Amino acid sequence: MVARMELWPGTWMLLLLLFLLLLFLLPTLWFCSPSAKYFFKMAFYNGWILFLAVLAIPVCAVRGRNVENMKILRLMLLHIKYLYGIRVEVRGAHHFPPSQPYVVVSNHQSSLDLLGMMEVLPGRCVPIAKRELLWAGSAGLACWLAGVIFIDRKRTGDAISVMSEVAQTLLTQDVRVWVFPEGTRNHNGSMLPFKRGAFHLAVQAQVPIVPIVMSSYQDFYCKKERRFTSGQCQVRVLPPVPTEGLTPDDVPALADRVRHSMLTVFREISTDGRGGGDYLKKPGGVLQWT
Repeated sequence: MVARMELWPGTWMLLLLLFLLLLFLLPTLWFCSPSAKYFFKMAFYNGWILFLAVLAIPVCAVRGRNVENMKILRLMLLHIKYLYGIRVEVRGAHHFPPSQPYVVVSNHQSSLDLLGMMEVLPGRCVPIAKRELLWAGSAGLACWLAGVIFIDRKRTGDAISVMSEVAQTLLTQDVRVWVFPEGTRNHNGSMLPFKRGAFHLAVQAQVPIVPIVMSSYQDFYCKKERRFTSGQCQVRVLPPVPTEGLTPDDVPALADRVRHSMLTVFREISTDGRGGGDYLKKPGGVLQWT
């Protein structure tokens, strides 16, 4: 017992030295290594969202699972863009239909899409997400309470069944849904081919499709290059595309037409000179973590 107790001073000294070394290394890596800064920023981004979800869960739990809880999540997430010095500019918000269900389709570049989504998210609108998100700790529970619709993409039959239920929910509960038709994140600065589930959903429910385009993040964020600085993102809401009278046979052409219009706008707003460099020159810009 005596011998064991004699080890304590040395152990605490070692822990103290490791702590001091960490305090020295972190600022050094932050200022000297862009890759380290990238990982620090992404780690804080994900960790902060998990922490905010912990705060949101008891508030949302008062209502139970309810799409109105999405307002709470949106309110709690809106400030994140300021932490990273990202300015989000929204254009075309007047294109949202004022009082009817619809399906939003948007391009999908990274987890940072959450910032643009929260900036423009209409009322009573919930995303359709992969089922794996449900098990993402506090974030998964908060999303469930906010009415997010989870789909198991590996089980086609279940996905089709869920989509049929969603079509009924759109009409009976005045709900809008947000879908990323590319199906996965796309880091190559363009758009992947669209999966057709969102378009089948809109045709089945006979509700409009509202395309939303987020400009490229390449000026301030690149996963391949491990680069994450401040910058500007433009979110463009396009005019709704009606689906009245369309049938499942019309879905392939509908999906191609919407993708073409979105890709055209994506190229336009991603090459018009708006980016991180311009934002850094703006007076009064929030430039933390640059």
